[in-house]
Amino acid sequence: MIQSVNNGNRGQAGPPDLKAVWNSITGGGSGGGGGGGPSRGTLGSIALVALLLIAVWAVLTSFYTVQPEERAVVKRFGAVVGITDPGLHFKIPFGIDQVQLVATERVLKQEFGFRTEGTRAGGRTGYSAEAFEDESLMLTGDLNMIDVEWVVQYRIADPIKFLYRMREPTRTLRDISESVMRRIVGNMLGSEVLTIGRVEVQRKAREEMQLILDGYDVGIRISTVEMQDVVPPPAVQPAFNEVNEARQERERMINEAQKRVNQEIPNAQGQALRMIAEAEGYATERVNRARGESVRFTAVLREYQRVPEVTRSRLYLETLNEVLPKVGQILVVQDGQVGPFPLLDVNRGSARGAGGQQ
Repeated sequence: MIQSVNNGNRGQAGPPDLKAVWNSITGGGSGGGGGGGPSRGTLGSIALVALLLIAVWAVLTSFYTVQPEERAVVKRFGAVVGITDPGLHFKIPFGIDQVQLVATERVLKQEFGFRTEGTRAGGRTGYSAEAFEDESLMLTGDLNMIDVEWVVQYRIADPIKFLYRMREPTRTLRDISESVMRRIVGNMLGSEVLTIGRVEVQRKAREEMQLILDGYDVGIRISTVEMQDVVPPPAVQPAFNEVNEARQERERMINEAQKRVNQEIPNAQGQALRMIAEAEGYATERVNRARGESVRFTAVLREYQRVPEVTRSRLYLETLNEVLPKVGQILVVQDGQVGPFPLLDVNRGSARGAGGQQ
């Protein structure tokens, strides 16, 4: 008995048989064995399936895709190792490398005072019927309540800062926007915010929000701040409409009065200038005429001093030449001469003949 035992020990000495080991794992040698064969085959199948699952998992977790409007932040054991551009990329599998996608090329928006629910039939945008008065109701500088709805459009400039500089950057952006808008509206009159001051409010809000975000260094760039509906609350809407109508009526009357002023003042100024020009022309004419008469009188006086008789006769004849045509017919009859009546009849006859010919 001892000899047989020794022979058995010598038969199993040396390195193990690899084929036997593989058969024991996969269950290939279970046909000639005892009751332990089926258990070894089952263990081999489970191990093979596990290896296949691990291989598939490694393949699936080794690649990731980044869309054109996105950037990927890659972390290895929780530490950021880089940013990848759009395309297909490789990473270490089994969760060693983790990827977070950030839409850096897309314009994002935050809505205040309303919510968009999507596009309805016909391509029209649908809005929520819920009122967000805790966001939109504001107090103006003249102690009036107004309902302000606005939209903040922004882009993510730095994905690493956006993800890890602050815990909730989107919530922080909403809080900053609401705070800035309330402060700006509170420093302005309600009528300005409702009418001519909207552009100024949008500009100031965008600049101040960007200044605060730059101080926090969260990697957000504000594109625009657009005010949507700016109206008084429904409770005071009728009174506001009456005030607005009164202001419009006042503006209309002021415009009409200004139009009348613009018409009348130029007319009056034109008439005044015309009268001044006529007076200046008349004055110039009188002065020139007086100067001409004085020159003529001086010339006549000079001639009279040289030859008084000739000058006196010439002046007499010129005066008669000017006066007599205006007097008409003058008959001078001496005593003992024929009376003027036949001559008068002759003149009347010639006058009749001339009238008949006409």
